Amino acid sequence: MLKTFDLVLIGVMTATATVTYTIKHRAELKVEEVHRLEAEIKLEKDTIDLLKADWALQSQPNRLERLVKAYNEELKLQPTESTALVHAKELPMLKSEVPVPDVTEAKVSAKGATVASAKGAPDTKGAQATAKAQPIPMPAPRGEAEDADQIETGSVEE
Repeated sequence: MLKTFDLVLIGVMTATATVTYTIKHRAELKVEEVHRLEAEIKLEKDTIDLLKADWALQSQPNRLERLVKAYNEELKLQPTESTALVHAKELPMLKSEVPVPDVTEAKVSAKGATVASAKGAPDTKGAQATAKAQPIPMPAPRGEAEDADQIETGSVEE
């Protein structure tokens, strides 16, 4: 007859077989998911390559020149003059970098007089705080040695 130990071993063997099958099934599902994701990535890369090729065809200078000539009446395009181009250092600064506008002395003295008449005492703190004016930054002038035809765009390798 079967001993209890044999029954326990049969139960452990059945449980181990079940766990092994479950792990194998999950691994197969993960492999299928990996293959699906690789196929999606390949499709996206192929689409990107196709779009790059299409962009290269659409932005050919000869084609653009033909379109400009054909639609010149509607577009009224004109060539860009070299003086219309600016360097990055000449662009205005970001709003976050703009200093707080300083109050002029006339406004401070007028404000101080109204506050003093309202309080009955002279206002010296407000005038001292606004007297420390920050200079407003201006774009750097272009150097005379720079050639207007040599523009740094970062898109052309030399």
